Amino acid sequence: MSSSHADLHFVLFPLMAQGHLIPMVDMARILAQRGAMVTIITTPVNANRFRSVIDRAIKSKLKIQVLELQLRLAEVGLPEGCENFDLIPSPAQAVNMFSAMVMLEEPAEKMLQGLCPPPSCIISDGAFPWTMDIAKRLNVPRLVFYGPGCFAFLCIHIVTSTNILDEIDSNSQYFVMPGLPDRIEVTKPQASTWGKGDTKETTDNFERMQEAEKSSYGIVVNSFEELEPKYVEEFAKFTGKKVWCIGPVSQCNESLQDIAERGNKAAINEQDCLKWMDLREPESVVYVCLGSLSYASTKQAIELALGLELANIPFIWFIRNTSEELEKWILEEGYKERIKDRGLMVHGWAPQMLILSHQAIGGFITHCGWNSTLEGISAGIPMVTWPHFAEQFLNERFVIDVLKIGVKIGVEVPIMYFEQDKEEKFLTREEIKAAIEALMDIEEEGQGRRNRARELGEMAKGAMEEGGSSHHNMTMMIQAITEEVAKQTKVIKDVV
Repeated sequence: MSSSHADLHFVLFPLMAQGHLIPMVDMARILAQRGAMVTIITTPVNANRFRSVIDRAIKSKLKIQVLELQLRLAEVGLPEGCENFDLIPSPAQAVNMFSAMVMLEEPAEKMLQGLCPPPSCIISDGAFPWTMDIAKRLNVPRLVFYGPGCFAFLCIHIVTSTNILDEIDSNSQYFVMPGLPDRIEVTKPQASTWGKGDTKETTDNFERMQEAEKSSYGIVVNSFEELEPKYVEEFAKFTGKKVWCIGPVSQCNESLQDIAERGNKAAINEQDCLKWMDLREPESVVYVCLGSLSYASTKQAIELALGLELANIPFIWFIRNTSEELEKWILEEGYKERIKDRGLMVHGWAPQMLILSHQAIGGFITHCGWNSTLEGISAGIPMVTWPHFAEQFLNERFVIDVLKIGVKIGVEVPIMYFEQDKEEKFLTREEIKAAIEALMDIEEEGQGRRNRARELGEMAKGAMEEGGSSHHNMTMMIQAITEEVAKQTKVIKDVV
């Protein structure tokens, strides 16, 4: 590593949601592995979730540190400790979290002013537009990071910067998304659950995000060029920004502990999990996980349980959120006893990478969050797509229509993560069984999906290896920041 890279100091601001926090922590480690100094700024509860991974990185001599800022929760009406979107007690309070996030600007700037060496570059989640103002005042470049890949974000940019949705009256009618290399059909709600929201606060924040992006030095994406080449190019063209695809960043996790503890402490001992999977035939098990924010209502969870049982295929199912009603049903029906020979049901956080990379896994039922989608792709696993909200319906279209490695379960209407107990339309156990059977099919269609998934998994690994596209993009990004810092230093010297 050249000495100039060793002089760089990247400061990262991850959003307090697992789908954003996890890839940013991985990105921090990759930058540190390249010789740069890295500071992650987050809140105490979130810092605690990845503390053990960072401690191991520090022990291995990486120059990485975590600094903590307190959210002013009481001032915005949130309970103490409510520092992540998955801890918000009620639906209406998501907007309170955004208000608390805005209040971080002043303490964050003070923290940055006290850093030694001073920051060379800020990499900030798009949801912190005020980091652009700090970057301008400190005279450092700011790169913006969004959770999704280039396909979904190109769709989002098209929807939010044109009047396409104003021309559509129906919420159920499918229309062709304009300006894309492939024919992609979505409904109005599927295309618009990421964006302005329906309150003044969320609209204001989204508009600030768009303005901050225009002033940013570039965009960092957790994806790889071979996965979505046309969309990387179109996204860069549409935004007029340099776009660096540096993923899948999850591949920086190599030790069993880092893989098992990625994001949070797993709800099952990794050895117990591995032992259970070791007993299964290769590619025979379906892994079910609906993400850190998405979850099925009690009625839907029961249908999912019965669909998994009906399919008569081995499964491992992680339930992120549960209810007394569901627990009562499981107990009264003796469900765990009924499925004990071929099903493993776990409440809590899943060691997802550990599971997906195991040879026993043959399919993945996913909510289509980008982290999970990309982890499934990296493991070479075909998927059943069960989107809920945000950009998940767009990711579903990418998996089904562009990559052709998925089976659509049949959800049409987005439901926000805090409204899922209000679900009116449920997937039946028969629909779930049919999707699982299609996913695990070994005939021509199913085998085609499996082969394509495997090829993409190989490409994902190659992208992160030395000489691969993402490895090269990370080199180019670091080089660009090095040159920008040198330019700024020269300007200051000339002025002095």
